[in-house]
Parts: sequence; structure tokens; C-alpha cells
Amino acid sequence: MQRYFTKLSEVPADYQLEPQIFHHAIRVMRAKEGQMFELVDQQQRVKLMKLTRVFANQAFAKTLKTSLPQVELPVRVTILAGLIKNSKPDLLIQKATELGAAKIIFFNADFSVAQWKEQKVAKKLVRLQKIAQGAAEQSHRTQVPLINFVTELKKFDFSNYQFKMAAYEESAKQGERQNLSLIIQKVKQELTRQQTKPALVAVFGPEGGLSMAEVAYLQRQGCCLSGLGPRIMRAETAPWYLLAALSFALELG
Repeated sequence: MQRYFTKLSEVPADYQLEPQIFHHAIRVMRAKEGQMFELVDQQQRVKLMKLTRVFANQAFAKTLKTSLPQVELPVRVTILAGLIKNSKPDLLIQKATELGAAKIIFFNADFSVAQWKEQKVAKKLVRLQKIAQGAAEQSHRTQVPLINFVTELKKFDFSNYQFKMAAYEESAKQGERQNLSLIIQKVKQELTRQQTKPALVAVFGPEGGLSMAEVAYLQRQGCCLSGLGPRIMRAETAPWYLLAALSFALELG
């Protein structure tokens, strides 16, 4: 069933489809009166909606049922990724959204080949946010990840996170295989002690990896350097590996 996200906190009894939802549901999907869809409000409640009236330029629906499905990761994960080339940010966002990321933030890394011009950042973020929303709808999430950009690593505030890690390929090359497991164990312990979701930030370098200066800075911020197994992954693949590992350990393990 098609799912949409509304900007409303409360959905009225006689809900008029918002322009973007109207365009997709009526113009693209050719939905008719009587058809149903899901609508997620700003409180992450899922409304089962039924189209009641469809006109040329507007449509209305009513709520049949409200539910609160628990589909989000039990830990709020921020992916802090060095800027990568071409359309790779699109792919990273799409798959990281499907895997449960709460935020995806790009930064200009020392080894980033790609550079975003300041005057184009806002337009890029709007487009990337739409990709995240589409992926969240497709994967039936109740939250759309926030997509953002900081000009450099030092502009990111690490103080809001209980758990901090950096995927470092040199650690993997040296055979480091314990730190990710230790972080996951600490997250599990924290989940038993508190009701609110703990927050984890994971830093990933671009195609050239993280520089020694960036690694030193991350260590000063309290980030644990972690290998992600014996194989070296592409810049866009490593965040997916982490999210999949967290999902398995916290949701299926």
C-alpha cells in the first residue's frame, strides 16, 4: 500500500490531500474514490486513509484506523559522511534510509574529490531530502531522515551523542575486529537502562578515506576507531554495513 508523509501533527476528519501527495496519488498513481493509502503524521502515527472525493485539482480522504508501528531502529543513528563523487550521495541516502538512519550529514573531507559550491548547497539538500522521503515511504518507515551538510568536520557538534565511532580502513587492515561489537554491546546495555533512544554518530571518509589529521581530531572528540571486518568497502557501502549490523544485533539478535 502506498505511504505518504504529511507535515501535519493532527490529520483532520475531512483531510484534503496536500499538493505533493495529491500530485502523486491522483496524477501519477491514478487513485480513485474508495482507494486506500497510508498517511504518517508528524507524531509518527500511521493513518489508514480512504479517498472519499476526487476532483480535478483537489481530493479528500477520511481516517479509517490509526496505528503506532515500531519500525524504527532502537538507536538514533547519524551517518556523518565525507562528500563522495557523482550520484553516490543519492545511493547512500536511499539505502541508508531503508536501513534505518535517523540523520545523514555530509562534510567536505580532506580527501573529498567532490566539492559542493556554497550557492548550490540548498538546492542539493532539497533534492536529496526528496530522495530520503521517497525511500522512507517505500520502506514503510515512520520517520524521514534529516539530510544536511557541514562545510568541514570541525563544524559538527559531537557533544549530543552518547556513542561515537569512526570507520577507519587502517584499523581493518591491522585486524581490528572488536570495537564495533563493543559499541553494540554498550548500546544494548543502555537500552535496558533508559526509555529514550540512545544516539550514535558514525563517521565515514570519502573515496580516499579519512586523513591522519581527521582521525586525530575524531579521537579527541571521543570517537572509537573501528574496522568493519576484514574487507575494505566502498565509501557508500560502509554505512550500510554498519546499519545492517545494528539492525541484526538490536532487532533480530
